[in-house]
Amino acid sequence: MTMKKIIIAASLALSVAAVAFAEESKAPAGAPGGAPAASAPAATSTPSAPVMKVETAQPAGPAAATPAAPKKKELKADRTITISMFAIIIAITMGVVVWAAKQTKSAADFYAAGGGITGTQNGWAIAGDYMSAASFLGISGLISLYGYDGFMYSVGWLVAYITVLLIVAEPCRNAGKYTLGDILSFRTSPKPVRAFAAISTVSVSTFYLTAQMVGAGKLMALLVGIPYKTAIIGVGILMVGYVVFGGMVATTWVQIIKAGLLMSGAFLLSFLVMMKAGFNPIGFFDQIVANPDIQDHVSKMVLKDGVILAGMDAGQRFLEPGLYLKNPLDQISLGMALVLGTAGMPHILMRFFTVPTAQAARKSVIIAMFIIGGFYVLTTLLGFGAAINLTPQGIISVDPGGNMATLMLAQQMGAEIAPILGDLFLAFLCAVAFATILAVVSGLVLAASAAIAHDIYVNVIKDGHADQHEQVFAARVTSFVVGACGILIGIAAEKQNVAHLVALAFAVAASGNLPVVVLSLFWRKFNTAGVISGLVVGTVASIALVMVSPNMTYPKMEAAKAHKVVVAMEKKMASLAPGAVLPEKDLKALEKARKDEKQDGSSVVGLDKPLFTLKNPGIVSIPLGFMAAILGALAFPSRRSEEMFDEVYVRQNTGLGMAKAVEH
Repeated sequence: MTMKKIIIAASLALSVAAVAFAEESKAPAGAPGGAPAASAPAATSTPSAPVMKVETAQPAGPAAATPAAPKKKELKADRTITISMFAIIIAITMGVVVWAAKQTKSAADFYAAGGGITGTQNGWAIAGDYMSAASFLGISGLISLYGYDGFMYSVGWLVAYITVLLIVAEPCRNAGKYTLGDILSFRTSPKPVRAFAAISTVSVSTFYLTAQMVGAGKLMALLVGIPYKTAIIGVGILMVGYVVFGGMVATTWVQIIKAGLLMSGAFLLSFLVMMKAGFNPIGFFDQIVANPDIQDHVSKMVLKDGVILAGMDAGQRFLEPGLYLKNPLDQISLGMALVLGTAGMPHILMRFFTVPTAQAARKSVIIAMFIIGGFYVLTTLLGFGAAINLTPQGIISVDPGGNMATLMLAQQMGAEIAPILGDLFLAFLCAVAFATILAVVSGLVLAASAAIAHDIYVNVIKDGHADQHEQVFAARVTSFVVGACGILIGIAAEKQNVAHLVALAFAVAASGNLPVVVLSLFWRKFNTAGVISGLVVGTVASIALVMVSPNMTYPKMEAAKAHKVVVAMEKKMASLAPGAVLPEKDLKALEKARKDEKQDGSSVVGLDKPLFTLKNPGIVSIPLGFMAAILGALAFPSRRSEEMFDEVYVRQNTGLGMAKAVEH
């Protein structure tokens, strides 16, 4: 690696830190921010940053019947400590990039680390690639507000790896090379199949990347006071640096570092939570049932459904299903998308090309399952711990979506030991969340750039005739372009609700990618027509159904809801004694509702209300994808595809034809 590359790589770390400190000096104490929308399915808010007001309830005895009066206090994130943590992590990861750039000499090195990543390393990297900011912040936040249902939301992501282990890990590693297109094009017409596979890969990666970028910008704006656009540009510069200079080697080690930091932070915070509960799990859940603030929170939620609960019954309801996931059909659809979509995510499939043997591929999935499973157990403790120690009301006062619950809990748990520890713990977890987003977006950029450079440029445009230098150059240029587009999309989506994009990404992967991968590997009669039919119908169906689902905004429906609030508030005003006024909270709600009831117009596709009632289209789009792939293959049979199946079968079971691994 030339001195020029070293200087460029090192300067990336310094430039981001410098921009952060410069913006800190200019930003007022009340710089606007927002809760992360990384993919948490709940709504987000925009309180002032970085001051966070948290309601902490007095400890409740088991016989408490009414909520204790909450005591409010201000918790302020220390910018200097937080940005210093960011700078340390950036410096470490950029050092990895400088080292990795020396190892990246061929296309195999850039896309698959030369197949030299061990099973253990790849397992940690898969976990790092998979555990997004939504997992870290969103899931624990959901548990803190909705109890059991928040935990169930995470089960789909964990169970998904059983599908990956049993169906795709070993065959994909043996039959493929770098991308989804490599797997699908072996016994089909390469050019059209690679083109459609690349379009699908870029679509899925864009949906997921947009959600992560917006989450990164809002997280940094809320916690550190860095302006949204500056945060997006900083994240973009770093992810481009990781991928362009370090390729898969750097991306892998960034993901490993991130997974280690994430598990360490989650374990330490969970330890503090359980220590406060006396390491008694039964007593821990008894505290939840007996907590008057949780009881009050649940009572108000179920009252909206016409159910009256109070006291211990309301507390017990927090540990039962149905507070958030109320539609069983929607739960099944979401579960199908998560469980099957993971096996079709391009950046996950790419990870299996980095190991030297099929045994290592299986080992990496098993290790990833244990890490991810342990992580979700820890997030469960964090979510319930936040509900007990912060109260749902205190969490909602900072962010109605609950995304800040883990970070608020970290600051409070640390501050109970020593005030400086609260700031240090919060800064550490903020830096971990930042590293989490960097690791995920780097993997997504690498998958999208590989689809464009390897599938489109090298194999479609150049017909496979490109030397190693040209392939690596094309990959780096494409990575730079994809990263730049990610920055622009992130800035453009600042005010958009992107929470549904992660679910959409999994739905597209499950409906379009998974059917054609499975049928390519295991069905003799599958062919080019089947691949294209499955990809097109599965992708289009899932996107179309989301566009007409409740995920989109329907102004007239929002206006109708606001009108009901106005009517209710006006009735409440009329019932007041002469001279009395509504509480400030109700007055603000009335003012907002009066503005919202004036909304008019239609959704982005011109609808007044959703045509498809489920939030996730998986239950419909996944069968459509499989049916289209099967019918397409049967309608246009190919003798060549059938004759080559035996070779594919041997390759996926033995690994013959795979490049020799290179140690890193």
